[in-house]
Amino acid sequence: MTDLLQTPFHAMHVEAGAKMVPFAGYDMPVQYPDGIKTEHLHTREQAGLFDVSHMGQALIKGESAKSDLESILPLDLDTLQPGHQVYTFMPNTQGGIVDDLIVTCWDENTYFVVFNAACKEKDVAHFTGLLSSSTELELLDDRALVALQGPKAVEVLRALAPECDSLVFMTGKHLSIDGIECYVTRSGYTGEDGFEISVPADQAEALAKSLLASPSVKWIGLGARDSLRLEAGLCLYGHDMDDERSPAEAALGWAVAKSRRVGGEKEGGFVGADLLFAKQRDGVAEMRAGFLIDGKAPVREGADIVDEDGEVIGRVTSGGFAPSLNAPIAMGYVSAPYAIIGTKVAALVRGKPRPMTVAKMPFVPQRYFRG
Repeated sequence: MTDLLQTPFHAMHVEAGAKMVPFAGYDMPVQYPDGIKTEHLHTREQAGLFDVSHMGQALIKGESAKSDLESILPLDLDTLQPGHQVYTFMPNTQGGIVDDLIVTCWDENTYFVVFNAACKEKDVAHFTGLLSSSTELELLDDRALVALQGPKAVEVLRALAPECDSLVFMTGKHLSIDGIECYVTRSGYTGEDGFEISVPADQAEALAKSLLASPSVKWIGLGARDSLRLEAGLCLYGHDMDDERSPAEAALGWAVAKSRRVGGEKEGGFVGADLLFAKQRDGVAEMRAGFLIDGKAPVREGADIVDEDGEVIGRVTSGGFAPSLNAPIAMGYVSAPYAIIGTKVAALVRGKPRPMTVAKMPFVPQRYFRG
């Protein structure tokens, strides 16, 4: 058994009374003394601070970086200007998904990539195996990452770095925050307006203390991070998508750049493109869908989904209580004919059916700042 890694904020979490749990090889805070529901609602109403330093940060750079990345990912980097970022997925040769990630253009030949904590080694190996010798992947192990999320996030950050006002959703820039040089993007995983801040690890605590000095800001743990992203209808890798699931099944076709789609100017040319296009053309057996659940008790990951005759038609991949709705919600996969909004299905919980209705996602309105 290996020792768990610690982020640069570990001592601050312990001091704040966090309940620490193993997560993706790290000792991470799942919740603080106020509890998950309070943390969740605080983020929706004010500003939550999330330690996401377990995520992978890397630079991919070199004269061939653009062409190499376009051969791996379904992106059109000619349309991604410096300071802009895009959500994408990394397909594999079997038609599944290696990981989902955010790619930011720093300059013409340098791209900042953030990928999931549990996938870091897999992602690096995948990239390394496909990048040409003239393209370098530099892991930024000397940096921490925090997310400041919620309607008061901009007010808090503006007081420390007024230039943040120039950012809109999915853009980024180098900013000095209370004298600390950071790279800041207006993005996040909660459905709220907010920022992700990459900071040198040796200045991470100082940054967090500056942000937490605002009465609007509180630490938020993994528990509320999960309920917030589920309300926002956002996938969690390894649960709602994985190496076996096609992006077509996961309803992620929108993340393929328009020019890379069938009939586009730069059609295909990325890993797994033909398999994805075939799925889109021929249809898929199952589709990802959201569910509103009758009653108050949540339905958890792994529960079978059945039709009115009790036949298994799918499985829940994420489920929990939605504090913003005061109701349980879930996400999962069902046979394609059942993925239509308004369809009545049920989840089997301890052998008993719990009525559910296929619902539109996100479950709560997204409040990204688009200018």
